[in-house]
Amino acid sequence: MVEFIDLPLWLIYLASVVVFIAGAFVGRLCSRRTTAGGPAVPSVATLHSAVLGMLGLMIAFTFAMALTRHEARRASAIEEANAISTAALRARLLPEPHAAESLALLRDYVALRVEISRPTPRRSDLAEQVARSGALQESLWRQAIAVAEVDDRPVPTGAYIAALNVMFDLQTARLAAHFSHIPAVVYLAIYLIGAVSFGFTGYANRVEGHGLRVSTGLMALMIAAVILLIHDLDRPGRGFIRVDRQPMIDVAATIADYRA
Repeated sequence: MVEFIDLPLWLIYLASVVVFIAGAFVGRLCSRRTTAGGPAVPSVATLHSAVLGMLGLMIAFTFAMALTRHEARRASAIEEANAISTAALRARLLPEPHAAESLALLRDYVALRVEISRPTPRRSDLAEQVARSGALQESLWRQAIAVAEVDDRPVPTGAYIAALNVMFDLQTARLAAHFSHIPAVVYLAIYLIGAVSFGFTGYANRVEGHGLRVSTGLMALMIAAVILLIHDLDRPGRGFIRVDRQPMIDVAATIADYRA
């Protein structure tokens, strides 16, 4: 199966235009035996309208899927930033030296989360960053265990441990949202329906006695641009539309000034 997420956007746009124009040319070739203005024209026009409607429906459905996933990534980034901020605030209530050590680990953790939110051209880079994040989580948890052995009261130790649990869970949720992409089969269905639609366009143009119109090329460019927008929404770490990193950057700056 084609992994569209790994392809550059310019290649996706160019390939989309080529697929649609090629579909129009194939439709013209299939219409050579049809007499211009013959009885087949009305039925072809009806089928052409039906397939175009199906293409529009598929594009709208896929755009809604991509936008929903983008909003989920944005919301998870804000929630994780808030959870880290809460954990840092509660860490300041811990007895020494655990408060200072926990805050130092949280500073490293939020700095790593800012790094993870940067564009990640390769999945191997993100996997390495996630492994480092897991190691910091283990260090934070061991520090929490050490605090609980000294002071097991619900406040501040219990509240701090609860904040850590939420922070760890939200990393899992954010990573799940990051890797939640539109299935490749949905994109393939769009390209197939689009090629068939443009095939009917080329077929109808030749039957009506026209050449390949400029409007056909313009329609291919516009539909390919909409599909490109869907691809851009579907890749959070690359492209023109990205999840805002500012909430995590603000939390990192705030925690950097904290004292136990």
